[in-house]
Amino acid sequence: MTDVTDLARAVDHSRAQLADEGIGTGSSRADRPTSFSSADFPVPNGQEEDWRFTPLERMEEFFAADLEGSPARVEVSGAVSETVGRDDPRLGTVGEPEDRTGAVAWEAFSEAHVITLPAGQDSDAVVGVHAGAGMNTAHFYIEAEPSATGTVVLEHDGEGLLTEGVEIRAGDDADITIVSVQDAARSARHLSSQRIEVGRNAKVKHIVVTLGGDLVRVTTSLSYAGPGGEANLLGAYITDAAEHQEHRLFVDHEPPNCYSRVTYKGALQGQDAHSVWIGDVLIGAKADDTDTYELNRNLVLTEGAKADSVPNLEIENGNIVGAGHASATGRFDEEQLFYLQARGIPEDIARRLVVRGFFAELVEQITVPSVREKLMAAIESELDLATGNA
Repeated sequence: MTDVTDLARAVDHSRAQLADEGIGTGSSRADRPTSFSSADFPVPNGQEEDWRFTPLERMEEFFAADLEGSPARVEVSGAVSETVGRDDPRLGTVGEPEDRTGAVAWEAFSEAHVITLPAGQDSDAVVGVHAGAGMNTAHFYIEAEPSATGTVVLEHDGEGLLTEGVEIRAGDDADITIVSVQDAARSARHLSSQRIEVGRNAKVKHIVVTLGGDLVRVTTSLSYAGPGGEANLLGAYITDAAEHQEHRLFVDHEPPNCYSRVTYKGALQGQDAHSVWIGDVLIGAKADDTDTYELNRNLVLTEGAKADSVPNLEIENGNIVGAGHASATGRFDEEQLFYLQARGIPEDIARRLVVRGFFAELVEQITVPSVREKLMAAIESELDLATGNA
């Protein structure tokens, strides 16, 4: 773990430098505005911190305050599910949208899907979300009642545009896994605002797997409703030529004695393939005994691909267990390739072994067989392209 005192000093020093240069930092991640009204967020111009890596010209439709779209086709199997109107009192109770597209998504949906994991029971659900031609809207409220266990998988596909909000509440002592798979056509653009609340002594594993789409932007915001909460946020992405995939996370440690781990890994290849990963962690002044760490790794397979990775750790409390982050982007490890080839393994097979090894730790933590198999199939497909065997 990185020394907490040194990190806190580094944060203070960076803020002071920016202030001296007349650059506003917003003072804290927690100070950024949140609202259900799109009017409270100006249309971005690309200079804002939340949008500086995003190709705004490919997102104009998602900024419209009067956005109109058709409900995405949703199919739910398992657990307890309901389709409700937007006046259902459960909706909008897990945080507020943190940017304009999240607020627009909130304003745009006409119906929502509520999925409940009953208290003290183990139950699973698979949710198919299909975005047809044009603009599609969707909103989900997923609640694990106290001591509930289970898994909910959101499988996104289709060729159209999708603006989506997902609220996730894990009740006290619940233990749940939520998976969001983005596997859309190359023409698709998909924005998802996902907000998570972790109850007292609850455990949440949140897995994001992004495999396809012209533009995918998933923002995940997690907070704790009481002490003892545990969160494990995992992500894997495969970014092809001309695709833009963006994953932004915010973990807000306010109660004491909570735990979080963030592990995201991605592979990129092809001209203008672009991935963005932003990881923000805030440790509040009362968050004693916090234990947090975030990691992002990117493997660039070809020339012309680019990965942006920015971990941010803000510490307002020195009485914690540990805090740290790591980020790296690189090409194949030539030493590993040389080692394998020196033992008689052909280069194309050696490359496959290196890429599989890169994802192995993450894949092992994905305990949903169908999701793991889908990710491994996507990895194999990328390797076929990289080695000319497609």
